[in-house]
Amino acid sequence: MVTKTTSTRDQILSLLKRKKQLTVSAIAHELDITEMAVRRHLNTLERDDIVETTLFRQAMGRPTNVYQLSHSGQELFPRDYATFSIELLKDLERLEGTDKVKELFSRRSERIKNRYEKRMFLKDFGEKVEEFARLQNENGFMAEVSTEEDGTYVIKQYNCPIADVAIEFPLVCESEMNLMKELLHADVHCVTCIATGQDGHCYYRIREKK
Repeated sequence: MVTKTTSTRDQILSLLKRKKQLTVSAIAHELDITEMAVRRHLNTLERDDIVETTLFRQAMGRPTNVYQLSHSGQELFPRDYATFSIELLKDLERLEGTDKVKELFSRRSERIKNRYEKRMFLKDFGEKVEEFARLQNENGFMAEVSTEEDGTYVIKQYNCPIADVAIEFPLVCESEMNLMKELLHADVHCVTCIATGQDGHCYYRIREKK
């Protein structure tokens, strides 16, 4: 039986992390709580896309639901992607020089550009800016769009998933801005940047290139 030193929610997540897949009755047995209590927590976790369910068909008897962590649920557990990436990039820089690191960032931007361009097709400038913000949101940037009186578009990004890497390698920010310029065919000015510590968000002013 699991010692009740943490919340029931966290105990359920830890069990699913260790056991991979469990039924409601198995979780209730492990935690020594009622199945009703387990279902209540699982319903909330499933609604929040932290766990997912699969119908398991048995040789005999009725099919039963088994629960497992979703991708979002897996991400709740400690990860250290930033340190790993930074160490690799620093090693590459020492071995091959700064130009090789710049080349990697350029290749990354090209892949993103090719993927994003498909969603920009046949859109006017304003629609492209809105679509770009949506694409950034899908990648965790928490972007929002507004317009100023003179017609300038403003994109504010309240989160930067690659901020730790950008602090060590400002080339990332340069690469991101060049991507925006090319995709939108626009003049882009970065007013503030999370990675430089200027502000709590990245703030871009964007005007269509004539």
